[in-house]
Amino acid sequence: MSEVSLASPDVLARARNIKLFLMDVDGTITDGGICLISATSANEHGDQSVLEMKVFNAQDGQALSLAHTMGIKTGFITGRRSPAVAKRAAELKVTFVYLGQATKMQAFDECLEKAGVTAEEAAYMGDDLPDIPLARRVGLAVCVADGAPELKAVCHYTTKRLAGHGTVREIVELILKSQGRWDEAVPKALA
Repeated sequence: MSEVSLASPDVLARARNIKLFLMDVDGTITDGGICLISATSANEHGDQSVLEMKVFNAQDGQALSLAHTMGIKTGFITGRRSPAVAKRAAELKVTFVYLGQATKMQAFDECLEKAGVTAEEAAYMGDDLPDIPLARRVGLAVCVADGAPELKAVCHYTTKRLAGHGTVREIVELILKSQGRWDEAVPKALA
């Protein structure tokens, strides 16, 4: 049985209206781990550089690509600045990328305006306390399975999958199936 068949009629009705899917990054499309790797050489100022590593799920990448193909705009709104996230977003043609956001509401409002959609036509997926204000505004609010209980309490849907393990795929599939477009989308999936 798929996750979609377990969604409530209210969640399916909300998903039918979605034209924009925004999400946090760390703890949502990654498992939340932040790997900092020390470089062995110092820069010209004598500082040792530190590299950041993130692990992204390939099914999530396929889902973001498919959402783009099917006309659903996507976006990342995250508190951290990360070249790895910027690179992954570019690879997947993520429409909106807001890094280093202390609060996320201004970026959210800009995404709505640029996408030409209402808050009811937007979905947002997060994992923690800073995501609550956005979850309260959108038509479909999603918390990952291992997210904060406070966020789950205000969301319409909690994923069956854990953060970084196909949560984006679960939600894109939920949206497209609720819209009756999944069978049309599958043959358009690109390797």
